[in-house]
Amino acid sequence: MTELKRLFDCIEYQLQKLPVEDMMAAKENGKWRKYSTQEVHQTVKKLSAGLIGLGISGNDQTPEGRDKIAVISKNRPEWVMLDLAVQQTGGVLTPIYPTISVNELHFILEDSQAKMIFVNDEELYLKVLTLKDKLPLLKHIFTFEHVPDARHWKEVLQLSTPELEEKVHTISSKVQYEDLATIIYTSGTTGKPKGVMLSHKNILSNVMDSMPCFPPGDNLRALSFLPLNHIFERMVTYIYLFKGTSIYYAESLETIGDNLKEVQPHLFTTVPRLLEKVYDKIMLKGNELTGVKRKLFFWAHELSTRFEINQPLNPWYKFQLGLANKLIFSKWREALGNNIKCIVTGGAACQVRLIRIFTAAKIVIMEGYGLTETSPVISVNRYNEEDRMFGSVGPLIANIQVKIAEDGEILCKGPNVMMGYYKRPDLTAEVIIDDWFYSGDIGTMVKNKFLKITDRKKEMFKTSGGKYVAPLPIENKLKESVYIEQILVVGSDRKYVSALIVPSFPNLKDWCNQNKIDYTTNKEMLHHPAVLDFYKDLVENFNKYFNHVEQIKKFELLPDEWSVETGEMTPKLSLKRKVIMEKFRDAIDRIYA
Repeated sequence: MTELKRLFDCIEYQLQKLPVEDMMAAKENGKWRKYSTQEVHQTVKKLSAGLIGLGISGNDQTPEGRDKIAVISKNRPEWVMLDLAVQQTGGVLTPIYPTISVNELHFILEDSQAKMIFVNDEELYLKVLTLKDKLPLLKHIFTFEHVPDARHWKEVLQLSTPELEEKVHTISSKVQYEDLATIIYTSGTTGKPKGVMLSHKNILSNVMDSMPCFPPGDNLRALSFLPLNHIFERMVTYIYLFKGTSIYYAESLETIGDNLKEVQPHLFTTVPRLLEKVYDKIMLKGNELTGVKRKLFFWAHELSTRFEINQPLNPWYKFQLGLANKLIFSKWREALGNNIKCIVTGGAACQVRLIRIFTAAKIVIMEGYGLTETSPVISVNRYNEEDRMFGSVGPLIANIQVKIAEDGEILCKGPNVMMGYYKRPDLTAEVIIDDWFYSGDIGTMVKNKFLKITDRKKEMFKTSGGKYVAPLPIENKLKESVYIEQILVVGSDRKYVSALIVPSFPNLKDWCNQNKIDYTTNKEMLHHPAVLDFYKDLVENFNKYFNHVEQIKKFELLPDEWSVETGEMTPKLSLKRKVIMEKFRDAIDRIYA
């Protein structure tokens, strides 16, 4: 595979090795529309030619000199084709989250000096249009959907000529392994977004070094729904393209359940938050069962919580688990399309209990770790069992070094470490020292093989008694309760640790019905003395897992779930601590009053 030096080489590679009729597929007018390797090859060539016709160029080949093209769209085949086409022109794709605020959008388009932008639909078109006058360098806006008075992306294809296609060939052959491929602005939970510059080498080395971790086999199908503008989904997309795995794009987060049944994928990537939601749905269904069926469901569930890997299981347990898999877990696998080989999760810490339960149900969960700045994978639990460990983020991938600093911070070195932050050498110098990237995460190596993350350096806090507390492990432990949907642990410069808790309302309502508790609103339910006592006992039960300083002394229950729309979560569904602490300052003040 030595000849592969650029990300866009995946098209030629797939054409020669194993062209497929469904390199990518998406729903169009209610039917799956498939794009073959040959069609993608032709479309990308024409799109590159059209972009060159519109004046897009690598200019002097420097990061600042290369033309930038922005994209703000949901996942769809056109997104990936645009990515490949832009690379062939020597330009640089700058992807943006569709849920971005207008101010941040303005900052990114201005900072990157984007010359053109491709948007998904009318709503995003209008969002960009409101900024057009403030962005003199933004020359063109194209849409993927048909939008009145807007230019459709296919107009770019129509600009293609044989001469321009010849030019594409000449220009793309000059693109080097070390060249800048993309700039990804991290939404960052603090301050202005930073543009992470990733080269072909950064991402492609990560693709090749991560590939052996995935399940073997040709003709696999994947379902894609994590945002493509996040490096995790984008890098995995390249693994699919180089492996010849067909990519089917889910219509939306709401339709994942149906799309899983239609596509019957062999694998997909997710973030822990979505995995928790799948599990909660399964548990709700279990709770609706009665009689023998209910008993069987909870018997199987209890068995799964005791499952271990890489050690011999006692024969009686093994026999019972086999039975549970036939009677109960087979239905779980059916809901995921009945073909699932593995689910890859990243972006935040996943509850160990969930991984244990799914693994017992013959659904392999490969939890990994990395950052946008590391393209992203540093380590991952493998498909093969001996390279998996519950509670860890797996062994390091090939060609990557990790060392743990004196304060516990994880440092990483390898071909995957970014070129730097765009136009911010000052910020780059803060995180890359002597070629080591300082991750901001705290961790340890277990058995000299598995990396384990214990916290975010930034999120650790000191109580007023001078003791350090890591909130993440406490939060993950409490989220094991079916009655806790979300939780934020606080206590910086305070006498003791406390928490803001968002209950799991479906489960809490069930509990209230069983205990004949009357209420009219969520708020009223949360103030009911019996509910408060119930949560006090629940928190008390979990406190025994923590040392005295880490124990939650007080908490406040909140009536609404946190979300991206309401601003408490990042687009990759991790909590924005600062925002939550600001927004619920009154609740925190009440706790410490």
